[in-house]
Amino acid sequence: MTKARPTANGRRQPASSRPTAGDGHLPDAARLGEPSYVWRAGQARRFRMMVQWAGRERLEGWVLDNGCGVGMYLHRFGWWARKAIGLEYEFARGREALSPLTPVVQAAGEALPFPDATFDLILSHEVIEHVQDDRKAVREMVRVLKPGGRLLLFCPNRGYPFETHGIFWRGRYIFGNIPLVNYLPRAWRNRLAPHVRVYTTRDLARLFADLPITVVHRTIIFGGYDNIIARFPRLGRVLRNVLQRLESTPLRVLGLSHFWVVEKKK
Repeated sequence: MTKARPTANGRRQPASSRPTAGDGHLPDAARLGEPSYVWRAGQARRFRMMVQWAGRERLEGWVLDNGCGVGMYLHRFGWWARKAIGLEYEFARGREALSPLTPVVQAAGEALPFPDATFDLILSHEVIEHVQDDRKAVREMVRVLKPGGRLLLFCPNRGYPFETHGIFWRGRYIFGNIPLVNYLPRAWRNRLAPHVRVYTTRDLARLFADLPITVVHRTIIFGGYDNIIARFPRLGRVLRNVLQRLESTPLRVLGLSHFWVVEKKK
């Protein structure tokens, strides 16, 4: 795996007197987030969305999976693309994503080691919430997009009733889905979850303000709930079907993730 020297501390926002990305004592689940290790219905559904909104010409061009984890999406882009490249901050995960079709670069998202206008398509899948400087990371992705290229962005929705990255309580990290944390005033919420961001639609609009882009599509989606289905198949499928139907209603504001498709102006 190619190494590029990162100029930022990686995947967690700093918070004075609170745990940060640079804290080597943090579990990886808190410090870096957890990538997808198994391809299931939820991942397959999201990949279909990516293919739909990327367009064939971009899929067959130069593709960057920015924050590729262990390569679940990267490897599938490798089947389509002229060149599919992964970027991953964590060395062990990037090494696992490496394949003959998919080279991987180790670097931070705030300092992409690529020239301007390199890529036809960029995927940022549940990554910007972890970077040290999300505004800089977004600017970097737009910089390396070709004119007419698209960024497919997934990130956590503040309206979702659970914080899926765990919280810190009395100095101890508690992993899991913690209810109602994201509904607290932001200052309180950030004291409980200083290691990860959540976004409103307005937050995302501010990240892209003044950049040479057009928002082609934006929505909020629910998850695949594959873990629940594995334990309670009938109940889990009913839950998934009901929640995903809500995506076409105003109640999508309660969904798990934002999905934005952004195109760089020509």
